[in-house]
Amino acid sequence: MGNSAHASNEFPVDFIAEQNSEEFKALKKSHRSFVFPVAIGFLVWYFAYVLLAAYAHDFMSIKVWDNINIGLILGLLQFVTTFGITTWYVTYANRKLDPQAAVIRQRLEAQIESANQPKEKEEV
Repeated sequence: MGNSAHASNEFPVDFIAEQNSEEFKALKKSHRSFVFPVAIGFLVWYFAYVLLAAYAHDFMSIKVWDNINIGLILGLLQFVTTFGITTWYVTYANRKLDPQAAVIRQRLEAQIESANQPKEKEEV
């Protein structure tokens, strides 16, 4: 009934085995070693800003130049930080994650391709 390209219900890739492969584990480790520390750092920075805005009115209202105060500068730096982290992650992913993922993808695509090859009928 479905639009499956395969007559059987089995998919040609063993995803559990792939998930346990050394390459996939290395990819997850590389990803997590970047994402978790950066996310924690950004959240600390964000909540520090929120807490300063809520409880340090005198500090946040210090004028730096004309009508620009520390609160405004720190608020705008939240945007700068977000774009900086995005740029940093894209660079990291292009350099480290994408090559590792490409190796895994090529292996999986080869497994799928070999499973889709028509099998030769045995002569009787």
